[in-house]
Amino acid sequence: QVQLVESGGGLAQPGGSLRLSCAASGFTFEMYAMSWYRQAPGKGRELVAGISSDGGWTNYADSVKGRFTISRDNAKNTVYLQMNSLKPEDTAVYYCKAGMGFKEYWGKGTLVTVSS
Repeated sequence: QVQLVESGGGLAQPGGSLRLSCAASGFTFEMYAMSWYRQAPGKGRELVAGISSDGGWTNYADSVKGRFTISRDNAKNTVYLQMNSLKPEDTAVYYCKAGMGFKEYWGKGTLVTVSS
């Protein structure tokens, strides 16, 4: 069955870094665009970053531009989110999503807490 499993979350200090991973299985990963979303306590889910199926195109929310980098390894069926210069407002549950046309799959999320 389809699985998206996020990992790499945890506690980081302001200004620190974390690298999230999302391992995919059960579908043809290299045909799907991948995205990272996040949901902070009491807020709606928002798009953080996206990457095309071949990795040639990326986009970012204004709030993370210059600090976060999305990448993918199609040989490993994995998408990554490198998060640098973390801020307390980056605290959220981070989810990865696979999308192709009307098909989409979501992971269960990984918690990132930025606090001193």
